[in-house]
Amino acid sequence: MKLEDVARKAGVSTATVSRVLNNIGTVKGSTRARVLETVSALKYSPNIHARALASSSSRTIGLVVSNLENPFFVDILQSVERRARQGNYEVLVAQTGYDPERLVAAVRNMLGRRVLGLALVVSEIDGALLNELAAQEVRTAVYDVGQQRRTMVSIKTDYRRGMQSIAEYLYGLGHRRMAFVGHHPSLGPLNDRCEVFLEAMKRYAPAVKFTTVAYADGFEGGREAARHLFDSGFRPTAILCVNDFMAVGVCRQLYDMGLSVPADVSVTGFDGIQLGEFAVPSLTTVHVPRDLIGRSMFDSLTLEMQAHEIVIEPVLAIRESTGPARATGS
Repeated sequence: MKLEDVARKAGVSTATVSRVLNNIGTVKGSTRARVLETVSALKYSPNIHARALASSSSRTIGLVVSNLENPFFVDILQSVERRARQGNYEVLVAQTGYDPERLVAAVRNMLGRRVLGLALVVSEIDGALLNELAAQEVRTAVYDVGQQRRTMVSIKTDYRRGMQSIAEYLYGLGHRRMAFVGHHPSLGPLNDRCEVFLEAMKRYAPAVKFTTVAYADGFEGGREAARHLFDSGFRPTAILCVNDFMAVGVCRQLYDMGLSVPADVSVTGFDGIQLGEFAVPSLTTVHVPRDLIGRSMFDSLTLEMQAHEIVIEPVLAIRESTGPARATGS
């Protein structure tokens, strides 16, 4: 399969295909979508042969993450880079913005650059791409994907246990009106957190009233989620956020609305990024050791390891953003 075959099938020039695959220059949205669809259909990987890649002496690691604006992903990147510097490796980085098509394009681009292996820290991956990588015998480490494949190391956090600990903790503080703030797209492990929240709330029903909302991942998404909750007429005494990144935005919006955290509303995050520790009030969260995730991914790609699963246990970190529900809010 050659670049020319993709161009001919998509009805574009080879230069256009190259720009799309390398994410450079300006390409019309509909054209980009058609090229990516063709690349996926043809399972095109530029300048690569599976056997050659498997025996490659490349010292470059490919790292693909969902959102480099979120410190959680940056922390993992820094951990991988620290290990890479120590071993005289390089790290090639791409982000997807939670877009499955951008993920596929990033993976194919990195394979075309003959990386030693791929570290995927994404929530939008699907089984088809994992099967394709396994079929090509590409050394791959995947964080937080529930499907382990041959030639892959799966590194997971027990998100369900983490969310369960938050829900139980807040219920024990007397909170009886709770909301979950997620983000679009809520795929993979992110959806697990919402599912656990709903399971817990249903167990506490009818004593507890609850709702869920989802906005874009980030500070502004958290602000919009908090605005929506109170505009809808639902007044939670506790807001559980899918991550710390959004929780900080929620806290800011509550402050702007004249509400006190935690006197009026308790707020929790998830991941344990450093920003949450230094926020005012400091954020109650579930700590996920990003350094361990990064080290595990790097080692699994550079050392001779069989496919296996690593499960990382999260730890509830209680700080200033949570407290007992007011008597009127119970």
